[in-house]
Amino acid sequence: MTGPEQGLRARLVDAGVELVDREGLGALSLREIARRAGVSHGAPRRHFPTHLDLLSAVARRGFADLAARADEVPDTGSPRARVAQLARVYLDFALTRPGMYELMFRHDLLESGRLGLRETSLPLFAVLVDLVGAVRPGADARTTAAALWANLHGLAQLWRWGSLSLATGADDVSGLLGALLDAHLGPEAPA
Repeated sequence: MTGPEQGLRARLVDAGVELVDREGLGALSLREIARRAGVSHGAPRRHFPTHLDLLSAVARRGFADLAARADEVPDTGSPRARVAQLARVYLDFALTRPGMYELMFRHDLLESGRLGLRETSLPLFAVLVDLVGAVRPGADARTTAAALWANLHGLAQLWRWGSLSLATGADDVSGLLGALLDAHLGPEAPA
């Protein structure tokens, strides 16, 4: 791919990222992405044969951002403390970038086997599995990590929708996150 073609591809993805962050998943049409990138509505097809390919490229940017945030978690402290820090990063991402977050986990909309989505998302899950295994030796770390992830996802969605704050009267997600971690990892050992 030549420089200008690569530049157009990046502009289309940039426009998609900006659009999903500002207006949500429902706004991600090829026509609107092309308009925001300043190209004809047919131009995206030269770089992304299908709408799914373009959505997958946009989602890959989200996974890369989430991975970069997770990489900033220090590799110090107990495995449980690191799980808590990673969970906080995940929740913060979900609550600050809800459109991107929704797109990233809609594998029914994405070509997850293409454009490196698996290579971008599965290493994040592997880190969680390793940490859960260190916290709960002998447990099925993959299953426990998957259940923890599913609960984090539900916590993020229900918090964003206002359901949990209404039900609990909480004005912060921290207490719920602590309870979720205790449920999956056991109570934190006293220091």
